[in-house]
Amino acid sequence: MEIRYPSDREIPGLRRLWKQAFGDTDDYLDLFFGTAFAPMRSLCAMDGDAVAAAMYWLDAEFDGKPIAYLYAVATDAYYRGRGLCRRLTEQAHRILHDRGYAGAILVPAEPGLFIMYGKMGYQTCSAVAEWAAPAGEPLELTELTPAEYVARRRGLVPPGSVIQEGVTLALLAGMGTFHFGDGVLLTAIRDGNSVWVPELLGDQSKAPGIVAALGAKKGKFRSPGEDIPFAMYHSFDGFPAPTYFGFALD
Repeated sequence: MEIRYPSDREIPGLRRLWKQAFGDTDDYLDLFFGTAFAPMRSLCAMDGDAVAAAMYWLDAEFDGKPIAYLYAVATDAYYRGRGLCRRLTEQAHRILHDRGYAGAILVPAEPGLFIMYGKMGYQTCSAVAEWAAPAGEPLELTELTPAEYVARRRGLVPPGSVIQEGVTLALLAGMGTFHFGDGVLLTAIRDGNSVWVPELLGDQSKAPGIVAALGAKKGKFRSPGEDIPFAMYHSFDGFPAPTYFGFALD
């Protein structure tokens, strides 16, 4: 088994593995591989010509230092139980440390993965609140450009926050829209009669008005909070952990 950076010829195999592991649509994969994929920010485990496992990372910042958001870590069902996730993660840590990153952050997709990543040196560093809301009286919202959104967001995130812009922002812009209104700042992703708000900053009570303003009947929201363990962090040189991680591209 060889662990290395993927090349463009591995993209079909990477896409196949991604769909097997996460079930995302071709539209999202087109967006990711057209916007965010970079061989030097990816690793794959190759069994001959077969992609056995893969992972990607996106650049982020905390306290003025670069950190990496490890994303879409997956192992083909046939190869599970062979330690490939650990091998990929350890190799990524070596690469990132050598490149001057202060640490790596990730969002486990299920509760059992908190235990697995804890054994790799990760600690839970961020929690969130999640809730659903029906449509209410519409709130007046103004749509923002990505640059306008970034400028407002930096002043509203809690102390100790990870800053995700660049490629992460490009992915979000490809999926949804950015808005501000009375006491709120948000990004929104429409899906039929529903809206998903992966980060609402500000007054949570405005959620029903946001749903209505975006033309939906119901919405699901995520905000800074203490209810649900969310992100885990691994420091390379004892650099302190962040206390809030905003966007998981889930």
